[in-house]
Amino acid sequence: MPIAQPPSETGGNRSDVSVNPIFAREPVAIPRFALPDEGLDPEIAYQIVHDELMLDGNARLNLATFVTTWADPHAERLMTESFDKNVIDKDEYPRTADLEARCVRMLAKLWNAPDPQHAVGCSTTGSSEACMLGGLALKRRWQIARRAAGKPTDRPNIVMGVNVQICWDKFANFFEVEPRLVPMKGDRLHLGAAEAVALCDENTIGVVVILGSTFDGSYEPVAEVCAALDDLQERTGIDVKVHVDGASGAMVAPFCDPDLEWDFTLDRVASINTSGHKYGLVYPGVGWVLWRDAAALPEELVFRVNYLGGDMPTFALNFSRPGGQVIAQYYNFLRLGTAGYRRVQQTCRDVATTLAARIAEFPRLSLLTDGSQLPVFAFTVDQDAPFSAFDLSAALREAGWLVPAYTFPADREDLAALRIVVRNGFSHDLAGLLLDDLARALERLGRQPGPQRGAESSSFAHGAGAPAGSAQR
Repeated sequence: MPIAQPPSETGGNRSDVSVNPIFAREPVAIPRFALPDEGLDPEIAYQIVHDELMLDGNARLNLATFVTTWADPHAERLMTESFDKNVIDKDEYPRTADLEARCVRMLAKLWNAPDPQHAVGCSTTGSSEACMLGGLALKRRWQIARRAAGKPTDRPNIVMGVNVQICWDKFANFFEVEPRLVPMKGDRLHLGAAEAVALCDENTIGVVVILGSTFDGSYEPVAEVCAALDDLQERTGIDVKVHVDGASGAMVAPFCDPDLEWDFTLDRVASINTSGHKYGLVYPGVGWVLWRDAAALPEELVFRVNYLGGDMPTFALNFSRPGGQVIAQYYNFLRLGTAGYRRVQQTCRDVATTLAARIAEFPRLSLLTDGSQLPVFAFTVDQDAPFSAFDLSAALREAGWLVPAYTFPADREDLAALRIVVRNGFSHDLAGLLLDDLARALERLGRQPGPQRGAESSSFAHGAGAPAGSAQR
């Protein structure tokens, strides 16, 4: 939603920016909410913007985001050299277009597509756009089949857990699909196979299964959901496909969990998405979406453009966007290879599981997950503690750490947790520093007479069932 604030003469809404005379140049005041009448010296303009940005948090200490906050300097250099390349201009930048196609083939092989050399997929601005495309293909494929059978197409629905990222609620809203959300129950904090199938009918365009819930880092049971849908088809004739939202896990599981069944080896998986700017290790924003074969992506959704005198298919919601992230993704694939990605992701997992085990040793803290799937884990504060999860989150923020506290969705609104995301660049050493600050915070908070903050004090929420908003993609 666009944000509008009325001008104010206090704080950050003052109508003018006062420029310190040490800059030694005129003017000494410029408008904040309007274009200045004259241009500024570039050094003054830079210093003004630079000084305001100093008040941002330190991205490396942001343990809330899944998005990459450290990248290989060589990848940074390639991105800098490619700022001016528009990835959609495939005839002007044919090598960038070819690198994108190579990335698609590499991911297709990684995810066991039937024919990786003729893979169907594309880059996107992130996994949110990729999810929109995956959902749109499911809807159109369902519509085509319904029309061929002479049946109505006015009541599509999509089944998913209440823990899905908010982009799936957006998809359902934007493309007029009824969202059928499986609530949490007891210790089941994500989608269950039986619960998903119970909501499916002839109007279901697909089931979304998340390989790595943003709430607690746990994998949803892709193979179990596919088996349950196989049984549904055998009993009723209803054929429901699966989209795997692998925003994070699709770049973790192939390297750390090679025996896990979740990808195109399962015939019912029609499409998979991931974020290149999460565990793909690229700065934002780039995502990827692939279909198991051409039949899974209806031809009527594909646009054709002239590419070097030939035919180039394109399927995306966005048009112009920078090519640097795609180039950096290809660089990472070359630079790291399978073994390199395995080392990076396994190191993240080792840091996560070690840190989780240490946190579990603190009195009044209990783990929900331990970082052994995604390198992400969640923990709670005991109900009889004199502080809340939100008090602890605020105390860690005072030391520079961004560790979000949030409540879970239906039917576990009673559960408040803190979550830590371990990314490339968050080392065992940094984890040790976090533990030191956590110990100091717990000692101080333990002297409180009672909790001071509740869910209303949190600015962080995520997922379709979250009451306050959404997490970043």
